[in-house]
Amino acid sequence: MKKNDPITSNKPSVQVLERMFALMDVLAAREEAVTLKEISEKTGLHPSTAHRILNDLAIGRFVDRPESGSYRLGMRLLELGNLVKARLSVREAALPHMRQLHKQIQQPVNLSVRQGDEIVYVERAYSERSGMQVVRAIGGHAPLHLTSNGKLFLAADDPQHVRAYAMRTGLAGNTHNSLTQLPMLERELAKARQTGVAHDNEELELGVRCMAAGIYDDQGKLVAALSISAPADRLDEGWLPKLKACAHQISLALGFRGHPADGDTTT
Repeated sequence: MKKNDPITSNKPSVQVLERMFALMDVLAAREEAVTLKEISEKTGLHPSTAHRILNDLAIGRFVDRPESGSYRLGMRLLELGNLVKARLSVREAALPHMRQLHKQIQQPVNLSVRQGDEIVYVERAYSERSGMQVVRAIGGHAPLHLTSNGKLFLAADDPQHVRAYAMRTGLAGNTHNSLTQLPMLERELAKARQTGVAHDNEELELGVRCMAAGIYDDQGKLVAALSISAPADRLDEGWLPKLKACAHQISLALGFRGHPADGDTTT
């Protein structure tokens, strides 16, 4: 075993992170704002050191300063906490249905969520005993416009947000099939809105095709996407009804009460 392995050590290997955690623990223990003097006393940090770290945390909205010289936990933590909560609940609801779909089609089934301008794979169902498969690693990420999952999230955005995404990212491509021009992407998104599904035609990786359907919460909001990935010559469009039914069952488990095509794709 390596010395100071961050996975097994009880303390962060970077001192400033250890201090940051100590500061946030003090803030978490109190509902009201805490003065710099009290924070310094409880953490044993010099006031100037505590002040410097707290100011950096405030820039990232992890800490708020309701008034000069006092601090409390910031709203960014609530946003991140809600994101983690949503992912965990979706994963828990999705996994049994994903496994059942995998048994039917014998191809990997992937669950992903949006994180900024990318999708992140948070769960998968596959069998190591199966033959040639396309398995997406949990924690892997990819640009929205290059994946079937990501296109669903872009289709849920209004046109102005899609154009802003195109400006930010430049619609960089991975293969000759990638949609690198906004009009082409907009046409693809229009199809996704109409059909409730999206495709990746060897746009992220040559030799790999995918299809995806959306998962909606009790407010009708798109919260995740379910996709099937397969070698390009083995992806079967006949799997679409099974994919949509599976995504709908997961949506129902999250409290969605609409029909399979009733998810909110306009916000």
